Amino acid sequence: MEWTIIVALVIAIPVILFPVAYVGYLTIGGTLAAIRGEKKATEKAAKGHVAAK
Repeated sequence: MEWTIIVALVIAIPVILFPVAYVGYLTIGGTLAAIRGEKKATEKAAKGHVAAK
């Protein structure tokens, strides 16, 4: 390989991978936040049912 192709790859790979990693980070973070919120809502609802008995 010529050195220009190697330099182009070294520059292009991070430019492509950083946005992909960022979108994955946001997706996983949003999923975890939704799971935590649902868990809190379920616990709150279950606690209310126990108190009503």
